[in-house]
Amino acid sequence: MVDRRGFERGQRKWAGLLGEPGFRGQGGGWSRSRPSVAHVFAFWESRAFYDSFMARSHDRLAAAQSGTFKDAQARLFDHRFDVKTGFEPRFTDADLLRVALCRVHADRVENFTLMQEKVWNPAMAGSPGMIRGLFAEAPGNEFMVLSMWRSAAEHGKYRTERVERLALRAQTEADVAALTGDVVDLEPTWTV
Repeated sequence: MVDRRGFERGQRKWAGLLGEPGFRGQGGGWSRSRPSVAHVFAFWESRAFYDSFMARSHDRLAAAQSGTFKDAQARLFDHRFDVKTGFEPRFTDADLLRVALCRVHADRVENFTLMQEKVWNPAMAGSPGMIRGLFAEAPGNEFMVLSMWRSAAEHGKYRTERVERLALRAQTEADVAALTGDVVDLEPTWTV
């Protein structure tokens, strides 16, 4: 990140997304472990709506943040299923977001997906403070697990009590070739 204050000012300009066809919601915030890293999550009805936005309006909205950051990375994922029920791209009732990006061994994709559905999802859904989430896929056996939490304390309790045991049960180590994740403090002013 180059100019945190300028980036935040520019992020508010994305409110212009509200008039875009197919736009469903956007939110984000700063990484808890790396204060100079920002995460922004945008949701669209379909790839066609997203592509149309990129071709027409993206550059105009992005101009407000020009020069305020470096090393931007954008990734597109397709929603596979909800974690808990009825995922909505709403950020106003959450304080914290957890994102995990997983590259899975090709021969383990089926098991990884099944374990997400049968082991991880019920555990997260049953955790106090976990509001909603989703499981999504990108080409190249890449997956994203996104979960929204009411507070850092509730997310921390879930991690302490359950993650190690669940990872053993789900055979996560055998499935995953690479795993990166982050915990994000949501910035209410970035919500569109």
